[in-house]
Amino acid sequence: MTLLIVGCATGGNPEKADANWYSFFVVVFYMLSPIPFLLSKRYNSMGVGGASNSCQELAIFLTIGIVISSFGLPIVLNRHPLNPVITASACWFTMGANIVVYLTILGFFLTFGSDDNEYSMW
Repeated sequence: MTLLIVGCATGGNPEKADANWYSFFVVVFYMLSPIPFLLSKRYNSMGVGGASNSCQELAIFLTIGIVISSFGLPIVLNRHPLNPVITASACWFTMGANIVVYLTILGFFLTFGSDDNEYSMW
């Protein structure tokens, strides 16, 4: 999140020395990204899905779409030909923040998402 805030602080117009917070909209993608996987896991645990993994495959597809959208938003904001909304440095800081946040979410699901009872004393 520190990289994202630094990207927002440096994301303004360099001539005006202001900061814009358009890069901060990727936080919406951070909150939306685990929802399809959690819903599919809940749906399959109730026994409604059966042996088919189509629900889980759809959840993975939607999650990948959300993740790609969070990487695409800063690029689109930076690549306007006449007047870019954010600077290139803000774009790169936001990309770095995306990598850190999604690796953290992935690590959480790999650590606490297993069905083993070995480490799940929580």
